[in-house]
Amino acid sequence: MAALDATQLQAILTEAFPGADVPRVDEVLDDTVTLVQPVNDRHGRPGGTVSGPTMMMLADTAAWMAILAQIGPVVLAVTTSLHIDFLRKPALVDLAAKATLLKLGRTLAVVDVSIFSVGHTNMVAKAQVTYAIPTPKDESTHQ
Repeated sequence: MAALDATQLQAILTEAFPGADVPRVDEVLDDTVTLVQPVNDRHGRPGGTVSGPTMMMLADTAAWMAILAQIGPVVLAVTTSLHIDFLRKPALVDLAAKATLLKLGRTLAVVDVSIFSVGHTNMVAKAQVTYAIPTPKDESTHQ
């Protein structure tokens, strides 16, 4: 059972990035979180596709949400590594990211993220993201 649900994760995300174009937390199931990023022309690049930085942001955010779903509102957990493979050119449509927690340790977490164009079955990008989790001894790291 996850420590935080979709509504709680969305509140953290919205508060952490006020006024930003943040993804929607769509679903939380056990060790998996699904986010949807609404896409418009600002997310595009020449060639009528979604930009790489948009997909990297979605992968990173989905990984963060998957971790917080398990450990609670430790908002100062930070990315230490993000590897992404762009598999095919996505249309300029909304993206969905499915983040699955592979390993949750005391100080590091590893998350696998699959990104799809909404309404399509072929994966457009695959990422593996590692996060550093602050130690509980520093109470200022918790929300």
